Amino acid sequence: MTKPESAGDDYDVVISGAGLAGSAAAILLARRGVRVALLERRSDPEAYKVLCTHSITANAHPVLDELGLLPALEKAGAVRNHARWYTRWGWIEPRAAPAGPALPYAYNVRRSTLDPLIRSRAARTPGVDLLLGHQPAGLVREAGRTVGARVKAPGGEREIRARLVVGADGKDSAVAKFAEVPTRQHENGRFGYLAHFRDLPLHGGVGQAWFLEPDMAYAFPNDDGVTVLAVLPGKKRLPAFREDLEGSFLSFVRALPEAPPVDSAERISKIIGTVDYPLVTREPTAPGVALVGDAALTSDPLWGVGCGWALRPHPPAPAARPPVPGRRLRQGPPVQCGGAADVRGGGARRGDGTAHAPVRIPPDRAAALPEPRGTGQGGGRQPPPPGGGCAGPFLRRAGGHPLRPPRRRPADGPPEDTGQTMSSAMSACSRALP
Repeated sequence: MTKPESAGDDYDVVISGAGLAGSAAAILLARRGVRVALLERRSDPEAYKVLCTHSITANAHPVLDELGLLPALEKAGAVRNHARWYTRWGWIEPRAAPAGPALPYAYNVRRSTLDPLIRSRAARTPGVDLLLGHQPAGLVREAGRTVGARVKAPGGEREIRARLVVGADGKDSAVAKFAEVPTRQHENGRFGYLAHFRDLPLHGGVGQAWFLEPDMAYAFPNDDGVTVLAVLPGKKRLPAFREDLEGSFLSFVRALPEAPPVDSAERISKIIGTVDYPLVTREPTAPGVALVGDAALTSDPLWGVGCGWALRPHPPAPAARPPVPGRRLRQGPPVQCGGAADVRGGGARRGDGTAHAPVRIPPDRAAALPEPRGTGQGGGRQPPPPGGGCAGPFLRRAGGHPLRPPRRRPADGPPEDTGQTMSSAMSACSRALP
């Protein structure tokens, strides 16, 4: 998978990080005639990210399809990620309309399966040189613009020239630091632990998420019959968890509404997690530099959207202006950045051929949410609201219009992203490759 013998010192693009965002970006760029050096600091081609929700939200489905990964994911046993959510209003269980299309989905799949799969696909893509054991040691600049990277390699340090350097190297992005990209950091009011279980049945056989304000938990069925179970309590619970991690973890799960029978399941992994996971937002571009995935925006793991953002599609470019291989990364007006699909331009589309734009949750401060009814958190199961059932995680007003929660500052940091935080990152690509 490592091809240093074919790797020259000049590329169109250098990508740091061969995870989801980096590998997908490399594939999509190379298909458009761009020569890519894909750097991965780890030497093991089977390496994968451990601390993850192991779920890819439905907005990434068009990109997975474009990458040609859907058959491989299905064969690997990835589980379509339908789910239900417990809230203060009771359970929200999305269902497709009787005469409408099926609910959108992507997959729950462990990163131990997903990461090597997409990385090997990148390595087999003509135009991509996957360089394992390589990591940036600095950036090369000329006239105030980045024109390449200094790279630590097993044989020593080398310089790789490129017209664009892409940081796909996570929330602690070295590329962002070397480029001195403005960064904002926000405290996360929660900590999190997760473990993998076998033979853990879930209600309806679908994912479960519990929003207990501020505490949260989720259980996602994954490939090979493994369920990922995670708890994200408010930090006031941290001292007790530190005293007895396993006991606190299991007690928290047992107390969940319709709790999964964790005591009868087999835990096949350690309980792992983090007690401090700050949320990071960065300016996604600098001269000759672009950031994608967690390098641009690290969100609260509560929402499980990181993998989806790493692969997030964007509205299509005008069909009348086809790309010129090796010249420009996209045609048409700037798009909103977020993931690998934003790097290469062109439009990701749903299976029915319609454009698949990023999902947004706009602010709706004027809409006051109803108070919970009944006793206890959530008030038990509520009857369907007037205006029809819920086709997603939104309630409905009496007139049948969607009622979205007000955009407010949650306990864990800044307001949730609406697609604006990472806007226009990949418009840098148009400027980078004239």
